[in-house]
Amino acid sequence: MNSDKYSQGPWDLSDLFPDFDSPAVQEALADLERRVTALEAARSELDESLEPERFVEIVDDYEALVRVRSRLLGYASLRFAADTQDQQAQGYLARFRQVAAEADNRIMFFRLWWKQLSAEQAAPYLAVAGDYRYWLEQLRLQQPYTLSEPEERIVNLKDVNGMAALITLMSTMTDRYEFELTVDGETHSLNREQLSSYYHDSDPSLRRAAYQSLFQVYGRDLPLLGQIYQARIRDWYSENVQVRGYTSPIAVRNLRNDVPDHVVDLLLEVCQQNSGLFQRYFRLKAAALEMDRLRRYDLYAPVAETDVRYEFGQAVDLVLGSFRRFDDRVADLAERVFAEGHLDSEVRAGKRGGAFCATITPDLTPYVLQTFQGLPRNVATMAHELGHAVHSMLAAEHSALTQRSALPLAETASTFGEMLVVDRILAEDADPDAQRALLFRQMDKNYGTIMRQAYFALFERQAHQATINGADLDELSSLYFDNLQDQFGEALTLSDEFRLEWVVIPHFYHTPFYVYAYAFGQLLVLSLYRQYQEEGERFKPRYLQILRSGGSAAPAEVLAQAGIAIESAEFWQGGFDVLNDDLDRLEALQQAAHDRQTMEA
Repeated sequence: MNSDKYSQGPWDLSDLFPDFDSPAVQEALADLERRVTALEAARSELDESLEPERFVEIVDDYEALVRVRSRLLGYASLRFAADTQDQQAQGYLARFRQVAAEADNRIMFFRLWWKQLSAEQAAPYLAVAGDYRYWLEQLRLQQPYTLSEPEERIVNLKDVNGMAALITLMSTMTDRYEFELTVDGETHSLNREQLSSYYHDSDPSLRRAAYQSLFQVYGRDLPLLGQIYQARIRDWYSENVQVRGYTSPIAVRNLRNDVPDHVVDLLLEVCQQNSGLFQRYFRLKAAALEMDRLRRYDLYAPVAETDVRYEFGQAVDLVLGSFRRFDDRVADLAERVFAEGHLDSEVRAGKRGGAFCATITPDLTPYVLQTFQGLPRNVATMAHELGHAVHSMLAAEHSALTQRSALPLAETASTFGEMLVVDRILAEDADPDAQRALLFRQMDKNYGTIMRQAYFALFERQAHQATINGADLDELSSLYFDNLQDQFGEALTLSDEFRLEWVVIPHFYHTPFYVYAYAFGQLLVLSLYRQYQEEGERFKPRYLQILRSGGSAAPAEVLAQAGIAIESAEFWQGGFDVLNDDLDRLEALQQAAHDRQTMEA
């Protein structure tokens, strides 16, 4: 493969629509209206005499409608992500959300009818549902928490014009933030993505200054951002606990993920019990950096000086080559993202921070956004997001209702893809110092994906309850600081600025309780990767089948087919056991490096 033919540019969205003003957009809107009207006409058929075959036809029509709606919303969302300051994109995103909400209000009668059927009445329809079966089963899980049709319509419109609009406004506001940082005597104005690269800088003063700049800017808007977060919490609680009857705020996410409450509780408990493992790691890292104790500013400090930078083509070669060493099909699918221009990797103002992979419909190659600056972690991000894309494409045989996996499984292919790249580098670079530096970076990554996210979820549980009980912003900051102290123990020095860190976490606003899925996925992948190392080729069919399943079965069922029991504390502990082995190896490499330095001295 000649990766040089793939440029580091903005993505090509023409597979969706040429532009907002294109006749194709108006045609899609008209098509959506026709499909909604046709589905409305089927309402009179929904009674005990409905034949199972006709039921499947109605679900087919529903799925086709979802595809049209997804293309419209997907296009507007991607245009907005590419430039959050684009007023046309802002306007169309708001408009399409309104259109989608109104369409959903007109067709929700089907879901409500389906949920209210008894198990005996639903059985004949499930028997012929084919790929739709799990989607239909999931809808029925929501039966106890479903409101009347007029109430559900009000909630839909309330969400679009209320909380969703408020969160979009917050994104627009924070994405235009500029952060000042003085580097080599010259003051730069940076966006958040550019600023975050200095968290990994070898200069301790720059790391501290970067964090201080972050908190200074966000801190100025603390009263506003804090009010938005508390409004999010109250809205979440009012609708889901007080009105719908969920037992707790996190139970809403658990049901949507189809993971039992007690499994999530178990996951978080095992993570807390293993906080000492990462505290041990932080002490090792402090010694490697010749510090008595790490400061929170130093959490992602590089252990070894490195000036490694990757050209875009080199990064593409490294990632796709690593995927191909595992499986040709995986590499071929990932390459489609580049070949079809579905990657936006440019550095530019106004672009949404972070990275993501967007699946629009099963027939379309997913779209990937990242900001590529040539850093090693940018290569890892590329592998991560392309892993998501591969996952979607392997599951493309399913319908638009069952292609996307539940959140706890959504990080499987992405994290596995990162590990393939790391494994290749370790295999090809025999230099113990290079291996040591890479393993330090991987432990940093594992901390950020497992322990950090688990403690985020623990904070969210506290913050939601405290806010409902009337806590102010200072109390939330104190809760967060206590959370950090429990997480780090005596292994780290915390400065007072980090009381505000909760304000800068986007997931808290956008998707409450999303974060534990990262810990779930990372511990799962550590276990799967150990199986791959032990079994080689025999492992691949089992792993690929997990990805092919998409969202066509419950996470517990998908994983049970691979011999994984998520209700077992031993399973979750097994992921930490892998990390413990890695830490043992890292300690041995660090000791060897220390011995070499002593001998040379």
